[in-house]
Amino acid sequence: MNNSSSKDLFEAAKKLIPGGVNSPVRAFRSVGGTPFFTEKAEGAYLYTADNTQLIDFVCTWGPAIHGHNHPEIKEAIEIALRKGTSFGTPNPYEVGMAQLIQKIVPSVDKVRMCNSGTEAAMSSIRLARGFTKRDKIIKFAGCYHGHVDSLLVQAGSGALTLGNPDSAGIPQSFADETIVVEYNNLEALEKAFKEFGSEIACIIVEPYPANCGLILPDPGYLKALRKITSENGSLLIFDEVMTGFRVALGGVQEKEGIVPDLTAMGKIIGGGLPVGAIGGKAEIMDYFAPDGPVYQAGTLSGNPLALAAGIASLNKLINDNPYALLEALGQKIKGALLDAASKKGLALQVPQVGSMFALFFTDTPVRNFNDALKSDTESFKRFFNQALKNKIYLPPSAYETCFISTAHESSAIDKAVEQLTHAIETL
Repeated sequence: MNNSSSKDLFEAAKKLIPGGVNSPVRAFRSVGGTPFFTEKAEGAYLYTADNTQLIDFVCTWGPAIHGHNHPEIKEAIEIALRKGTSFGTPNPYEVGMAQLIQKIVPSVDKVRMCNSGTEAAMSSIRLARGFTKRDKIIKFAGCYHGHVDSLLVQAGSGALTLGNPDSAGIPQSFADETIVVEYNNLEALEKAFKEFGSEIACIIVEPYPANCGLILPDPGYLKALRKITSENGSLLIFDEVMTGFRVALGGVQEKEGIVPDLTAMGKIIGGGLPVGAIGGKAEIMDYFAPDGPVYQAGTLSGNPLALAAGIASLNKLINDNPYALLEALGQKIKGALLDAASKKGLALQVPQVGSMFALFFTDTPVRNFNDALKSDTESFKRFFNQALKNKIYLPPSAYETCFISTAHESSAIDKAVEQLTHAIETL
């Protein structure tokens, strides 16, 4: 058992790990203060190295839809663990997971497992390029698809621009193959296809962008993406790493009635363990090696522990069908936050769908990344720290999405509403 405080652990980590963290947002740079270290998690709660219990609305950035350390998922891991941790060969869990995904996700005929959402997005892009024999791709400003060189690209000042590297270490030549378009701007998308249509392999999109807060599509926008890709011989890739199995059992594509060509998945299908998957139409998926010319591989792809956890998680979603409950919990938090802000005379937007919600301190509805950037991040910083003081953990960035689990039902959600309302009142 660790006896060090979060502050002591962070000081030690900074000497050993770049920035003291293994993923940048964890460093609390945008909200200030010292990040806490988690000793354990149970249900809707995190327990820190400082002996503090926090109600958690990060849910390990999405996977913990059933709450932390769920006994059914833990039991599935324990059963798999007795048989071994990794085989380097095909295993029965791979078939079971593929069958579940094919059953649940409308667009999927075949599935290739990998180790993360980043890998899933990267491999989807490679597959699209191999299938179409084209090089350029379209992504949307503010949509994050993992730290892949051709996808870690920012937009310029216009609504449509060839990309600029968003990180050191990415050659400009990689970014030149990425066209960055403003989300919810159909005119910019049409302009991109008019100029580069015969060169565009695919559009990759978070159908509900959830890595810059939470942004919802204008009516008909996702259908327009499907239409324009079909007309131009390009593929449509839905990155449902965040939204898959969360906003509906079959993800955004089920909720909106859109059938993409490929889907990148992750998070929940690992039950909290590292996992990713690419799913799609058989004629496209068969371009993956060994049947086709597009190489993709991974020693730990289809890891039995991760897939055992994921199968347990997905089966529980199928059996319990918690989506009405999660929507009610999301609506309860949204309503309380907006009511408190209204009484305070505070400009606040709370986009919410099912178990996902975000806060933008602005009086203007947020339709794209530029709108998100105009929100008052200083107010979010004060709100975050007051919430944390009140033992509520929110994502430590104004441009992230909050997640709710079934474990938040009852006392946790009531306590959270009370404390988040109080945090609004203190601004």
